[in-house]
Amino acid sequence: MATGWAGDGAVQDQIDATVTDGIRRAQSQLAQGPGRTHCAECGEPIPPARQRAVPGVRLCLACQTSADQQSAAFSGYNRRGSKDSQLR
Repeated sequence: MATGWAGDGAVQDQIDATVTDGIRRAQSQLAQGPGRTHCAECGEPIPPARQRAVPGVRLCLACQTSADQQSAAFSGYNRRGSKDSQLR
């Protein structure tokens, strides 16, 4: 089947590369080392239950929620998957 300039399996290769990049990005954002007892942003104590649940925790729940919302707003991934969204 003729596909233009793309070789056989090129679409799947692109999908695999995107997934691999996403996994590496998520792994790079995981906390490493010992967790903190107080939030690195606001200084509030981090509850012991959160310290046990999230190894290497650095932020309290409120600050983590804020950080997650900010990083989601600036995500570089095209989640719509249409050609038009890639051209914008």
